[in-house]
Amino acid sequence: MSYSSDMNVNLGTVFDGFIAELLKTGTYQTQSEVVREGMRLLREREELKQLRLAELRKEIAIGSEQADRGEFVDGKETFAEIRRRSAGRKRGKG
Repeated sequence: MSYSSDMNVNLGTVFDGFIAELLKTGTYQTQSEVVREGMRLLREREELKQLRLAELRKEIAIGSEQADRGEFVDGKETFAEIRRRSAGRKRGKG
């Protein structure tokens, strides 16, 4: 697939309307500015997703190594602690 610096994209009526609203507010000057900002945010989100996935894989590897060494925690006790913490957070919000 070849790449061209010029791109024609059909965003559909919903996004066309959204872009028009943003242009009316004066926040953005052109449709291209709006699309570039949207793409920048999408790239940030994808990068964050990759970082979170890498962190999760790292934590899984640590847990796997701990399990290989016989370092386990009691499941019932752990879930009871999670429930206690969750209930405490719910009470704190109420």
